[in-house]
Amino acid sequence: MLRLLTLLVLLLCAPALAQAPDPYAQLAGDGYAEIEAGVSGLAASGDPRADAILSALSDGRLLVGPDKTLLIRQGGAVVDARTGAPAADSPDLKPVRANNRVRRAIEAARGQLDLASPDPARRRAAADAVFKARDAAALPALDAALARETSPGVRQALTEARAAVLLAKPGTAEPDRLAAVPAIQTRGDGDAMGILRGLASDPSEAVRGAAARGIAAIETRLAILGALQNVWYGISLGSVLLLAAIGLAITFGVMGVINMAHGEMVMLGAYTTYLVQELIRTKAPVLFGWSLAISIPCAFLVAGLVGVLIERFIIRFLYGRPLETLLATFGVSLALQQGVRSIFGPTNREVGAPAFMSGAFDFYGLSITWGRMWIIVFAFAVFLGLLFVLRKTSFGLKTRAVTQNRRMAAAMGIRTPYVDALTFGLGSGIAGIAGVALSQIDNVSPNLGQGYIIDSFLVVVFGGVGNLWGTLVAALTLGVVNKLAEPYIGAVLAKIGLLIFIILFIQKRPRGLFALKGRAVES
Repeated sequence: MLRLLTLLVLLLCAPALAQAPDPYAQLAGDGYAEIEAGVSGLAASGDPRADAILSALSDGRLLVGPDKTLLIRQGGAVVDARTGAPAADSPDLKPVRANNRVRRAIEAARGQLDLASPDPARRRAAADAVFKARDAAALPALDAALARETSPGVRQALTEARAAVLLAKPGTAEPDRLAAVPAIQTRGDGDAMGILRGLASDPSEAVRGAAARGIAAIETRLAILGALQNVWYGISLGSVLLLAAIGLAITFGVMGVINMAHGEMVMLGAYTTYLVQELIRTKAPVLFGWSLAISIPCAFLVAGLVGVLIERFIIRFLYGRPLETLLATFGVSLALQQGVRSIFGPTNREVGAPAFMSGAFDFYGLSITWGRMWIIVFAFAVFLGLLFVLRKTSFGLKTRAVTQNRRMAAAMGIRTPYVDALTFGLGSGIAGIAGVALSQIDNVSPNLGQGYIIDSFLVVVFGGVGNLWGTLVAALTLGVVNKLAEPYIGAVLAKIGLLIFIILFIQKRPRGLFALKGRAVES
């Protein structure tokens, strides 16, 4: 009896199996709907040639002959799509047409094929493609992939894709739709929000209620992620301000010099990076990945040497006269800008990014670029290095002595002019190092430093003149507050608001957040 039943089932299914459409014939058809069906059928067939054929269709290399034979153009040759065997080329061959629906079907079909890939990253990308396409034909492939998946992250992506397909598929039972809503909610991005909003007209009240709760949860999550993303942008901006201001904090704190040419030291560091990269490109291209590492000491030496020359030939004659120092350094900044403009021209110069600073990655929903992350790491490394120099070396001890009480330091035998020159050179050199980092996120032009000089002074005054920890806290505070305020009041009003706040703050605490201590400072 069992054999008779099996035979009966086979006899009943035989006509359907015999009439199953050939995906190759459908791809060679004239209508877009037929081609789309051929794409889905080819993906479900398990044909080993499916990926090559779909790739050729996506690139416009899949051809059809007058006899409806499918061919693939590979370079200057033509091969049979079914077998991969060489075929004769002909002027009668025409590319298989594809509209937007066909392209979406291709994306979904290639996603189905990648679901069985041994590479977890490729399987996850395939699951994301199916999630966006939401093609019901991918449901069997998703079920099979879920049954064998071992990676938790990929399994979650497959579950989300299956839920999206079930919600988009007509006729899905209410319990299945209700079970799919939490999976979509877990994804928690804009695509998930769009799917749940599409359930507003669902005939089931329970499904509509679950979708509404899911939308509210996603909106809360996105608001939190948006705030955290702005905090990250603020830390990134704060690291840039720290790099630009940390050298100014030293010169302003030790010598009380309002150096308006500090921004040009940053600019010189950026142009030094450009010259080093140009030299590496022409002489040793294999070292391009190390170009920034090579540029750091070069920029420090160039900007530091220029700083020492400025101090020895101009500033040392103007100590005790802050207005004249301000005007003199402003003139130096104009001269340096014009000199660079005469040598390199007024146009922006291109500074390339090494491979390790390119691209971005996702961290629990936050988009983090590698370039910004490495700049933050670099800024803190420079801060810690400078802190070590000032705290653990003889030069740092002398610098702190001069900062706290210049007359007593001179009476103890410290050569204060020598300390002044080296300190000014150190601050300028650190500004040059800042130029190396800023060349990766800003235009390298003669006006590069002008965009940071005012913010640098704000950071130094707010944090406390000559105090490195105050500079760090002030830079991060101003950066984060600025980025948190921008979405609500705009970038311009955010800067104006910060300026007003600092003015009012200085009225209450003239020495900033962390005031230096010492007889000379307190007098």
